[in-house]
Amino acid sequence: MNNVVLIGRLTRDPEIRYISESQTAVATFSLAVDRPFSREKQADFIRITVFGKTAENCEKYLKKGRMTAVQGRIQTGSYKNKDGVTVYTTDVVADRVEFIDWGNSGKENTDDGKIASTSDMPEGFNLLDEGDEDDIPF
Repeated sequence: MNNVVLIGRLTRDPEIRYISESQTAVATFSLAVDRPFSREKQADFIRITVFGKTAENCEKYLKKGRMTAVQGRIQTGSYKNKDGVTVYTTDVVADRVEFIDWGNSGKENTDDGKIASTSDMPEGFNLLDEGDEDDIPF
């Protein structure tokens, strides 16, 4: 069984590229995941890889610092760098990404100065306004 669930903050904006043969989107980003029982505040920095429509949504909606949950599998690999040294990698290939923190209640300044709103979120995602706490069923 190879299954991992992580919750952490993005350390950088997702980077997206497309596989040339299939035009499948591939997004990569890193997640800072706190270590739960350390006396000093410590975190692990874990590389995440996402494919397809989920990758496009990650690139569009996730930003550095946002709290995110990831479910997927651990994958190891290796490659030779430009000096001929073998570099070993460990990544999480995500099957599912949940956007936990949308920042300024779903509104933020975009690069072109416009305000992005909750209407820009993917279908099925909702935010609770601070006044909506009475609507929570627990």
